[in-house]
Amino acid sequence: MSSFLAHRRDSARKHEQLRSSIARSPALCAHSSAATPTTSRSDAADNDADAKVLALSLSELAAACADNSVASSDVLHVYGRRALDAHEATNCLADIFLDEAESSNAGASHTLRPLAGVPVSIKDCIDVAGHDTTLGFSARAGHPARADAPLVRLLRDAGALLYAKSTLPTACLSFECSSDLFGATTNPYNPAFSPGASTGGGAALLAYQGSMVEVGTDIGGSVRYPAAYCGVYAVKGTHGRLPSTGCVSCTPGLESIPTITAPLARTLDDLQEFWRRVFEMRPWEYDQTCAPIPWRAVDYIATGQKLRFGVLADDGVIPPTPAAARALEEVTRALIKQGHEVVKFTPPSPLEGLKVGYQLMFSDGAHSVLADKRLGEFVGPALLTVRFILRLPLWLKRLNATFLRWFSRPWGRNEAWAALLEVFHPRTAYEERALVVERDAYRAAWFDAWRDAKLDLLLTVPHALPAVPMDPKASDKATLVSAGYAFLYNVLDCVAGAMPVTYVDAAQDAHPPDYQSAPAYLGMNDVARGVHDLYDAKAMHGLPVGVQVIGGRYQEEHVLAGMKVVEHALWESGRGFVPRKFQ
Repeated sequence: MSSFLAHRRDSARKHEQLRSSIARSPALCAHSSAATPTTSRSDAADNDADAKVLALSLSELAAACADNSVASSDVLHVYGRRALDAHEATNCLADIFLDEAESSNAGASHTLRPLAGVPVSIKDCIDVAGHDTTLGFSARAGHPARADAPLVRLLRDAGALLYAKSTLPTACLSFECSSDLFGATTNPYNPAFSPGASTGGGAALLAYQGSMVEVGTDIGGSVRYPAAYCGVYAVKGTHGRLPSTGCVSCTPGLESIPTITAPLARTLDDLQEFWRRVFEMRPWEYDQTCAPIPWRAVDYIATGQKLRFGVLADDGVIPPTPAAARALEEVTRALIKQGHEVVKFTPPSPLEGLKVGYQLMFSDGAHSVLADKRLGEFVGPALLTVRFILRLPLWLKRLNATFLRWFSRPWGRNEAWAALLEVFHPRTAYEERALVVERDAYRAAWFDAWRDAKLDLLLTVPHALPAVPMDPKASDKATLVSAGYAFLYNVLDCVAGAMPVTYVDAAQDAHPPDYQSAPAYLGMNDVARGVHDLYDAKAMHGLPVGVQVIGGRYQEEHVLAGMKVVEHALWESGRGFVPRKFQ
């Protein structure tokens, strides 16, 4: 009972703290004309001035702030107003501290600072001195970080404006972005759907132009799902390319599937510039976890190089829904039209990689990920289902897997689900080490298959669905097993980017009326059926849908350049993605 009461108390305090910060923020970022009688003419002038700032790219904005043609305080006020609008629409802010950002940048010289005046938001799980790092748990509220994470220090030194932290779900591992501490964050394109996984708050903020760059984390798609769901761009790098100290993991101590610090941006140009400019700051001098690898510029468009893309259209566990499949097909056609080579890629079984990955991630029985949970605290149903399955006796899971194999019809349709279920169990230290050996063997086999196929990059979907509905029962129906399209590249430690391609179209992307009686559906395993049952092209009409662009380890520059090739090909084919402008 004391745990429950402490949860209610600390959640209420956090709510009040955020309400107070939000309440005083409009005065901190008000237009200068607000001090005088307002006229429609002054409103129009203010809106025009805001629009000019918001239209600047990252490189343009940094240059304008460096030469003082734009004041960083004006940038902060413009983006602060947009952040408040975004929060009102989607509930995406975990904290906002415009006053701190203004005072820390007052009088600072922006000359030779690569991120001068660039507004950057920070995911809740990354340490910012004086502010909570909660991971959505009430037990972690009211205990502000004593020091900035090394990456946060780097950003401050580079001249970035840090003024907000974004929401995440309790314990992070979730398709919805909900917690008792912050409430539910919604998708800016449609509030009936999730903004994505644990960096969902940051993606919603970006879509609203409440930030230019969000610094998030990724352990199984946590920046790539939000990017795809909210129509923005993200790249998860290889572990060690960006500083990770102070970026608190939901699975502390897990080295076999590490949490990766990863940025998102509203445009691909801004994302690429952010990566490059961070490396101008020599991040390995800020954090010992960061590999001393300088930025190696790559530009396939300028050189005219034609690339060989592999395509993984189906991971063998959950086939993509029609809208997700169409986005991948549109990219493939656009690339071929531009003279690039696109081939089907047959890698080592993704199922085998996922079996190893899920066992490693939950080798402790999900104890660490839920260690801070208090009595009565909301946790996404999908994660609770994972814990429930982990707690079942292994013999019972093996028996259930046997029944799935014997009694599912058509014969063999539940093989993938049975194979995952029968190994999903806590592991001893000895067993975990054996799994790391299996992981490394799988990585080597993947590398060999990639080399033999002579691939430059790989294309696949971020998730089988364009977005997961907000109803918590939906994420439980999808289960964390459906994270495989993204999680596989955490297991491999490959570089993986996500980018929007098009929008769900109710007419083009609908399932046939009788799809549940079609051979394709009847042949799906139970988890795949659950995912496709959640798909509704009419309800999802207008949601962004995208692709992943995959590269090798430490190939961040190549993946970003490859994403530029995809973007260019789409525009050349008349199908470039235009993000919605939110008012």
